[in-house]
Amino acid sequence: MGFLSRHMWSFLDARFHTQPFRKFVDQQMHKRMPPHTGWVHVFGSLSLMLFLNQVITGILLLLYYRPTAEEAFKSIQYLHSEVSFGWLFRQLHAWGATLMILTVIVHMARTFFMGAYKKPRELTWVVGVAIFVLTIIFGFSGYLLPWNQLSFWATTVGTEIAGAVPGIGPVLRKLLLGGTDVGPETLSRFFTLHAVVLPWVMFALVVVHLFFMRVQNLATMDPVGEERPYPPESGIPFWPVHLAKEGCVALATLGLLVSLSVLAPWEIGEPADPLTTPAGIKPEWYFLPSYQLLKYFTGPRGRIFSIFLVTVPFLLLFLWPFLDRSKARHPRQRPIAVTVGVLAIVLALVLGTLAHVAESRYTIFGLTIEFDVMGKPKLVEPDADSAHSSRDLRQSGMDTPHAADPVGIGDSTDAEDVALEGWALLSEGRPANHQTPAVATASLSPRAMDSKK
Repeated sequence: MGFLSRHMWSFLDARFHTQPFRKFVDQQMHKRMPPHTGWVHVFGSLSLMLFLNQVITGILLLLYYRPTAEEAFKSIQYLHSEVSFGWLFRQLHAWGATLMILTVIVHMARTFFMGAYKKPRELTWVVGVAIFVLTIIFGFSGYLLPWNQLSFWATTVGTEIAGAVPGIGPVLRKLLLGGTDVGPETLSRFFTLHAVVLPWVMFALVVVHLFFMRVQNLATMDPVGEERPYPPESGIPFWPVHLAKEGCVALATLGLLVSLSVLAPWEIGEPADPLTTPAGIKPEWYFLPSYQLLKYFTGPRGRIFSIFLVTVPFLLLFLWPFLDRSKARHPRQRPIAVTVGVLAIVLALVLGTLAHVAESRYTIFGLTIEFDVMGKPKLVEPDADSAHSSRDLRQSGMDTPHAADPVGIGDSTDAEDVALEGWALLSEGRPANHQTPAVATASLSPRAMDSKK
């Protein structure tokens, strides 16, 4: 093996002068990392591993997926029922997307609280935030590809929200849809974005991020401008010590990914139907805080203001290295920054929890608790509960005015009108139900993230 390796490098050196590249790789492999490097520093490489999972499973799904309105849903069914292990590839892709977003968030939280975004690593942080935003866009662009009910209405309402952006909203919405409504042109555009454009942009950003990180090494806990070189014997060797930690976590995550794929598979759903609005839809967990925040502001100005509030956190993430000018890195020496970070996490958890329990019922110790659209709990009396169930049964009967019109808007079948009415009902704080298109406003995507699945 050594004989072949020596002759291979000798052959390449004689033609391409690979010595500088080999020296750089050797230095990076044997570079000593700061003494405080531990298990919390593995989430960056774990995100990379999950991205590679998305690339590999995405390519396998592309072999069978057909990006047309007539064949997209059928190709997903065929993948599940006829292709060997096709269901597993789709589940690995769907769950991999969720776990990738989670690991990127954890990686960014670690970087933030340890002050690793400070000089001279501002650009490393900015590129990392861009990767996070691109991961979210990956999820949104994959909503429509399964072409089922959930993905169709998720895209309808998601593009309506994009259309409400001041100034560029109408142009942006038309650019996304390829027309006035969600249709075959929209599916084609989302497929191109998800399977062609975004992977190359992500690949470029990952390469730049890794280059910055490896050249600058991990940040120490010393203040900015006062970093002291640590003795080589006190540093943590990247190879094999830290790489072994990353390998252990990667194998454990792969086991978790396969277990989730087998034990909690994502459903195929029903074929997309522009005339029928599905009920009980909620966005995926990483959209829940924004979804809940949108409920608290009504009217046209409230809608614009809520979109502004949803955008502010991402702007702050990009600008934070330049706003936080203190030299300290240790969390105990940065009370303001740490407080802001903790409050942001708590607020996201509270809003996400409220959105999760909103418009649902839970029975705890024999007591039935109902949560309204805002997530406010209300104790349901047994008699009232029975009356509510009877009323629901009567409303679902064929004698109701909407029985022949499941969207609930009379003779209108225009998807844009459905989405606009749904947004209006959400802005008024009215709960979604089966008889109104308000449920469409809740569809920023439940389990439609299987993208090309």
